[in-house]
Amino acid sequence: MSRVDVEPKVEERPPRGRWGLLAEPDFRRLWIGETTSGLGTAVGNVALALVAVVTLGASPFMVGLLTASAWLPWLFLGLTAGAWVDRWPRRTVMLVCDLALLVLFASVPVAGWLGVLTIGQLVVVALLTGAVKVFFSTAYGAVVPSLVAKPDLLEANVKLRAGESAVEIAGPGVAGVVSQLFGAATGMLLDAVTYLVSALFLGAIETREKPPARAARQSIVREIGEGVRFLVRDPYLRTLACFGAVGNLALNGIQAVQTVFLVRGVGLDQGGVGLVFAVVSVGGLVGASVAGRIARRFGTARGLLVCELVVAPFILLLPTAGRGVPLPVSVLAWSVAVCGVVAGNVIAGSFYQTYCPPEMIGRIRASASTVNYSAIPVGALLGGYLGGVLGSRTTIWIMSAVLLSAGLILLASPIRSLRNFPEHS
Repeated sequence: MSRVDVEPKVEERPPRGRWGLLAEPDFRRLWIGETTSGLGTAVGNVALALVAVVTLGASPFMVGLLTASAWLPWLFLGLTAGAWVDRWPRRTVMLVCDLALLVLFASVPVAGWLGVLTIGQLVVVALLTGAVKVFFSTAYGAVVPSLVAKPDLLEANVKLRAGESAVEIAGPGVAGVVSQLFGAATGMLLDAVTYLVSALFLGAIETREKPPARAARQSIVREIGEGVRFLVRDPYLRTLACFGAVGNLALNGIQAVQTVFLVRGVGLDQGGVGLVFAVVSVGGLVGASVAGRIARRFGTARGLLVCELVVAPFILLLPTAGRGVPLPVSVLAWSVAVCGVVAGNVIAGSFYQTYCPPEMIGRIRASASTVNYSAIPVGALLGGYLGGVLGSRTTIWIMSAVLLSAGLILLASPIRSLRNFPEHS
């Protein structure tokens, strides 16, 4: 596998005007659609946890099982999805997935209104929506390079992630208010409707994808193998995949018990939980907004290290909430840690899109995502189990320590000596 000899600098693009890429109609349609569905997801994530904890009285382990169910499909479908997405029109895949998610999420409030909602249904919905999102996420990561030029990918990812982070601020608050007034299951309806909006805007995109140029189709198994081998043999992609897996295990171990911790450990009501998540999400918005500046100031590789190693330790203040440290201080520290995680994700995501061969990006991203996301159900189940045995506060301490240890993977890799990531494989 050949390498560039000189590490490229992040390109300084001439200014487009106030709105940048948002002035481009097709990118704007993608941004509006995904930002809208992101609002629904932010509402739905909080509402789903509140349905389980408050409405159905779920234990920490059951909440962990629910989180795990949403990500378990990556274990079985991730690699296959990457190969198929590289064969199919990626925008069509996203459209079909949006409509499937609309139906699945709408089933929760309907069951709630009929009085037949159970934790079993929530687990089934989480499994099925997780399977659909395997294909959606793989296609989404591959479709962005078809809409914008390579030098604009960092800006595109910054704007897409900033939109997601902005609605993540509003989403938890909306979820808390809706759950307080109308019941948590009703919050899932908003999530369902936003997928319809996303489908409408995706369908309005005028740019047509160019099918990947391939001399001859190979078997699905062989194409999957190509993506896996590319990932395993590349030191940068391999490092990022392993780092992401450990980080996801820890973060989802925390997520599995965070609602239980805030409700039963800190004593917040549903509205208070939503407010905390909204404040924490501000860190995501800031992280997405400053990712480009960090990459230009420090370089893409060094900027990633700054985001992941300097800011992440703030997560250690989260489990101190209500035990010597005021809740607002712990929440602010949590928000700072999220800022670093999101900024690092934006930089890493842009690296994947510029570095991977276009005809293989679906398979390579799916291979990496399978490694990353397969750790999520493990972390969720482990967090839920530890929460039931040791308590939610102790579990958050343990998972915060695991999150910090993930930085050793970056420090032990070739990334530590780079200023910028290479642009081509």
